[in-house]
Amino acid sequence: MHTLPDTPAAAAFRRTISSPLKLRLFMLRSLPMAYLAGLRLREITPERAVITVPFKYLTQNPFRSIYFACLSMAAEMASGMLAMMHIQGQGRVSMLVVGLEAEFTKKAVGLIAFTSQDGPRIAQAITDSRASGEGRTVVCTSTGIDEAGDVVATFRITWSFRAK
Repeated sequence: MHTLPDTPAAAAFRRTISSPLKLRLFMLRSLPMAYLAGLRLREITPERAVITVPFKYLTQNPFRSIYFACLSMAAEMASGMLAMMHIQGQGRVSMLVVGLEAEFTKKAVGLIAFTSQDGPRIAQAITDSRASGEGRTVVCTSTGIDEAGDVVATFRITWSFRAK
């Protein structure tokens, strides 16, 4: 796997959101539904991010599993945190979800961890957008794994990046 250089701005962002209190304050202000659903950041590096979503009263559906919208939120947040980190220090860059595909393979109960390993591709798209002035899209994959190690869902989220 290709290792990305760690920029000072990205490292500062990771330190900030790795603080449980600062992450919760950020979510309460900017992502209140993620806060209420109990999403947590387990890991973030320049290459990958892991977000967890618990099965609890606020995240359940009538079938006693995690509601697909809560799974979608965690999947998006995994790649979105990578995007936010790579935008740091790059000037004004807009980011927007422009597409979403999902595949559900097992009932989601317990704690589900979504991993996105698309940091290098996101960083390259941002660099290309800054160089060309044109928008770039990246299809990021977030895979949800349950506590037994089984894949419960795979999301493909298409992000658009445009340097301003």
